[in-house]
Amino acid sequence: MATPTTPGRPALPAWAETLRQKYLAGEASVFVLYRNVFDRVLHDGQAYGLVDFLVHVLLKENKRRIYELSVDRGVRLLQGASVEEKAELYRHLEGKGLGGIFEALERRLRDQPSNALIIPYAGLLLPAGETSHLSLDERAAYGALHRWSLDETLAAADNVVILIAESLAELNAGLLTHPHIAAIEVPMPDRAAREAAIAHYAPQMASEQRQRLADQTAGLRSVQLASIVAGEGPQSLDEKQRRALIAALLAGQPQAAERAARLAAITAGMTPDEIRQLIDPTRRLAETDPFAEMSEVVRKRKRELIEKECAGLIEFIEPRHGLDAVGGNEHIKGELREIARLIKSGDRARAPMGLLAVGPMGAGKTFVIKAFLKEAGLSGVALKNFRSKWVGSTEANLERVLATVKAMGPIALVIDEGDRSFGHGDGDSDGGTSSRVIARLKEFMSDPDNRGQVLFILMTNRPDKLDTDIKRPGRLDRKIPFFYAETASERAAIVAAILRRYGLQWVIDEPRRVALCAPLDGYSNADLEALVLLAAEFAQRSGEAVAIDDTLLQQAIDDFLPPRELTMLHYMEMLAVFETSRRSLLPERFRSLTPQDIQTHLGKLRAQLHAQTTGR
Repeated sequence: MATPTTPGRPALPAWAETLRQKYLAGEASVFVLYRNVFDRVLHDGQAYGLVDFLVHVLLKENKRRIYELSVDRGVRLLQGASVEEKAELYRHLEGKGLGGIFEALERRLRDQPSNALIIPYAGLLLPAGETSHLSLDERAAYGALHRWSLDETLAAADNVVILIAESLAELNAGLLTHPHIAAIEVPMPDRAAREAAIAHYAPQMASEQRQRLADQTAGLRSVQLASIVAGEGPQSLDEKQRRALIAALLAGQPQAAERAARLAAITAGMTPDEIRQLIDPTRRLAETDPFAEMSEVVRKRKRELIEKECAGLIEFIEPRHGLDAVGGNEHIKGELREIARLIKSGDRARAPMGLLAVGPMGAGKTFVIKAFLKEAGLSGVALKNFRSKWVGSTEANLERVLATVKAMGPIALVIDEGDRSFGHGDGDSDGGTSSRVIARLKEFMSDPDNRGQVLFILMTNRPDKLDTDIKRPGRLDRKIPFFYAETASERAAIVAAILRRYGLQWVIDEPRRVALCAPLDGYSNADLEALVLLAAEFAQRSGEAVAIDDTLLQQAIDDFLPPRELTMLHYMEMLAVFETSRRSLLPERFRSLTPQDIQTHLGKLRAQLHAQTTGR
């Protein structure tokens, strides 16, 4: 595979050069390309699909014949054969199963040296799973490739086999552990690659706008960038039409022509209705940043593209409030503000790898963490249910999510109720899927390259159900405990914050709020929010715009019955005490407890819960 990087010839992408070097060094003759395999490869002013790039750039000058084998199209000769030879090959293979096809291809690789065999969608031919569950054809395909990788005569005849799969989890694990089969990642585009793709698809775009767009599109593939800046379809408008439509929408607004030109360049492929929904004519321009409006539009399009590609596996988090909107919790807010400062300063060496938010339900974990994301200026995505009943699909889903998240950094990956997603369990009950998922997460969470780029945030009220090794420093460095408000003043501060957050009118001064909240010991943040909303409901029933006063709030307090599972709540509190990484984050009543005291309390509470459950 001698495609040299000579003067005047464009350099190969890094992954292609790696493949070339490994092949020339004799390290392997069977390769697996994975990850970003459905993207476009930009080379020498052209955009290729991956198979086309292999055929027309990497292999073209070095292989006499290039074969493609796929489930949907069978065997095709892509290079080095006459029409008659192709017809003869297809007649010879007609009616043969997969085993017969591999046998015929092997004969040709031996008789006519210097061949390449490309297998796109390799997971369909060589799927993951127990050998006993594979069909005879799938076993034959696996056996053939495994044997070819060991056959020195095939390698000496200048033959190479390239498998293409989006995720390694799709493939038979036996192939990936073989020392003569090399897996090479095709990465997501980095910033330089994104800027090059934008320049290719939108050559007329101004340099400053192109650079800003490259900064804003981390996590997108080249083909997705093309859909933003160059996509044209039967339902969409060309750039001139888009500019006219947007100019009409912005008519009478400041700098309408300049704004229309910038926005027309990033709304390619959109229908008129989609453009009308995306463009906000009333948006005020930032005086110091003329590209702020463009960045907001790109952010929305990026979110749509990534959520669509990840097929519901992740959801973007868009917090509306910062930590100033959080009532009480001063010690927690101080800790989170310091972490936010480290992230904003770009001090990657000191930034934590992950956060574990623990505490009883209703203590405000989700709201505070979202407020922290806004405070830190971090994009956030929530990991949804990626588990599947199909063999290999869960692992493949996880790999897709992790690859996308890593490419989008700096970002926070947020997992609520983490004990349900990543709790330890019986690894045999699901064929070992849970153990493989947890092992991959551990590897990702402790990857030093992720420090300052991917912040892993796990929230749970049952940290005892989490795999112990996930919680260690280096994965979840900071463990932040959440508790219900300890004093009437803290509860009053939370009530005031809730009133402001909902934009409710209220006429309750601080001393009266404190007095009203004094008897509410043990109320969670969620309980206090329910109280405020109940008072607002009472105010609305009057039929007039009535401000919430102490009478209405007292009426809500008298009427509201908070849920009470006291033993479980105390158990969750003690778990939070046990997990916290710093005493200064604990309420005063817990700070003097020794580790032995904590263990004793937990033991007693476990016994009480067991007795309640079993009735003994």
